[in-house]
This record gives sequence, structure tokens and C-alpha cells, in this order.
Amino acid sequence: MAKVGRMKLGSQGLEVSAQGLGCMGMSASYGPPKPEEELIKLIHHAVDSGVTFLDTSDVYGPHTNEILLGKALKGGMKMKVELATKFGISYADGKWEVRGDPAYVRAACEASLKRLDTDCIDLYYQHQIDTRVPIEITMGELKKLVEEGKIKYIGLSEASPATIRRAHAVHPITAIQLEWSLWSRDVEEEIVPNCCPLGRGFFSSGPKIIENSPNDDFRKHLPRFQPENLEHNKTVFERVNEMAAKKGCTPGQLALAWVHHQGNDVCPIPGTTNVENFNQNIGALSVKLSPEEMAELESIASVDAVKGERHEGTFSTWMDSDTPPLSSWKPE
Repeated sequence: MAKVGRMKLGSQGLEVSAQGLGCMGMSASYGPPKPEEELIKLIHHAVDSGVTFLDTSDVYGPHTNEILLGKALKGGMKMKVELATKFGISYADGKWEVRGDPAYVRAACEASLKRLDTDCIDLYYQHQIDTRVPIEITMGELKKLVEEGKIKYIGLSEASPATIRRAHAVHPITAIQLEWSLWSRDVEEEIVPNCCPLGRGFFSSGPKIIENSPNDDFRKHLPRFQPENLEHNKTVFERVNEMAAKKGCTPGQLALAWVHHQGNDVCPIPGTTNVENFNQNIGALSVKLSPEEMAELESIASVDAVKGERHEGTFSTWMDSDTPPLSSWKPE
């Protein structure tokens, strides 16, 4: 099994495993969850293998993924991991709402601490930017939570360059999480993110991932997986698959290796719900790519090679995450 090294995120002191584990699919979005005992075994296997950077959110489930991690990390296990969770997407009365107001930030943090059964969150992300609230206001409350010892480091997800700069002026930002992979390269010109590196499973299984997925798998609704786009996009998978065969690895490992080669401050966070896929994912750490192979991959999966948007129109991304100026803020 590949050795999982360590790396630094940001310049504030956070050190994590060179590859993380995305935990969303254990509780939400990809069909019915597996038995809790099986998922806890997977989390323990990941930590024992050296993958200690665990990524969750209060909206996964909602709430049940944090509860699962709280159970899995009881006892001394919590001391072995770097735990990241997120706030910012509220679910109440059957409706979703993006929120970044101070009262909500604090309430969300307190609730996550309780569900995770911990006194402090290592890395706390704003999951989606509330474009009604100046980012300085949201960051001000997060800074207070750092000072109170409830969180150690602050991150942003799906944030624009301007939002990142304004946030960093209030308190240092340790990590930016966005989708960055051979599947999604639109962020390369302006943002160097942490990422969702396997194209939502596309580079693990190819087009058949949709055929074999349950009806409540959210990917069935994503533009890139619609028949008119999938027929085009499968050619990208086929070419990556051919290259992987020559390298003696899987296409998923090749796609992950591409992300690993982007720099020593980029940490892929692939998600999985079974040990076999997890072991394959960390095998990507052993795949070495030459500059020529990197260039070949990037020509196969160029910025305009994939058809369809990443998300449905109701989901905001970094491109529409600018917030109003601080001078406009009028708290209720």
C-alpha cells in the first residue's frame, strides 16, 4: 500500500495527510447509506492507513454525517485526525437557504461541535458564500470562534478571488475548497484550490456510473451526466482510460495523480464508501507523471473538452460568490 505523506495547508500551521477522505457519500447524495458499522470501519481503516484529513459538512445528511464521524472518532481516535467541517447552507421546514450572518455562524458551529462530539474543529469552512452578507461580517464571527478556541483554522468553499482577498484581510484563510480535476478546470486561471478530484466518480467508472447508480443519486440531475452531454464526455474518459492502461494504473488513479502533481499545497479529497476504492485512491500517490504526460492529460481534458455545467442552476459557485461592500451592512 502506498505511503501517505504529510503536507501543510496555508501558512498558519495546519498540517494534514497528503490525501484526504471526503465523507459526504457515506451519508448523503449517492443513494442509501451503508450500515454504520461498515462506514466506521472504513474511517478507522483510512486513519490507520495514514489518511487523517477527514472532510464533512453539517449539510451532509443533513447532520447525519457529522454524527457518524463523532461516533467513529470517539476516544483517542480524535487526536489522530485533522477534522474539517462546513457551515453556510441551512435546511429548515423543507427549504434550503444560504446563510452567513453572525448569529447563524455561531449557532452552526455550536451544533457541529455537539454532533462531532468535540471541543474544537480543526478546519471550519464557509460551505457556500452568502451574497447578501459582506464577507467581512461572516469572517468577523469566525475570527471570534478562533479566539474562543472553538475552531483552529478557517476555510472558504466556492469563493471568488475578490471574496478570498477580502476575507483574508480580516483573518488568514488556511484553505480554499473547490472542484478542481481533469473534469473541472475552470478555476485554474484565478484560483488554486483544494478540490473534488475524481469528477464525481466519472474517472473511476466512466459513463456507466450513472447507469449503475440508484434513483436518488444526485448526479443523475447534473448537466454533465445528461444523455446529450454524457455521450460527448465519455470520449474524455476513454482517452484517459487508454493512458492509464499504458501507465499500469486505473483511470481514477491517473486523475488523482494529476491533482497531486499540481503542487505541494494541493490536497485531493476523494470520497468513497468502501475499503477497496479507498485503497485504490491512495495508490494514486505512487503514480508518477512526467511533464509530457501531464501535458498529454491536459490536452485530453482541456478546459472546454467537457460539456455541461458542474451544477444545476440553483447552486452557486465561485463565479457568483462576490458579497456586498461592508459599508452596506445593516444588521437586523
